[in-house]
Amino acid sequence: MNDYLLLMHSDAVDDHVAADEGRWTAYFEKLRASGLFDGGSSIGTGQCFRKAGPAAPLSDSLSGFVRVRADDLEAARHFLVGNPVYDAGGTVEIRELPRD
Repeated sequence: MNDYLLLMHSDAVDDHVAADEGRWTAYFEKLRASGLFDGGSSIGTGQCFRKAGPAAPLSDSLSGFVRVRADDLEAARHFLVGNPVYDAGGTVEIRELPRD
């Protein structure tokens, strides 16, 4: 079983759907019921740092994340079903968290 992050971008076509609390509640209930949900949150503002030289700009396209467990990337894609950002025409990036 692998760990994955679903990174929600702030590019939804329908902001009302993407921000609908009822949809998010239903989505998180579904994730919890799967037994494969390991948390998530919206992402607030911040700042980038670098020890020497100018830091890269802060990514302003990310709005939240969900952490799940799945056998592979294809199985992780099933967690897109019911995701309000995805349903609203927005981007959800899925990234594996390798065990280094």
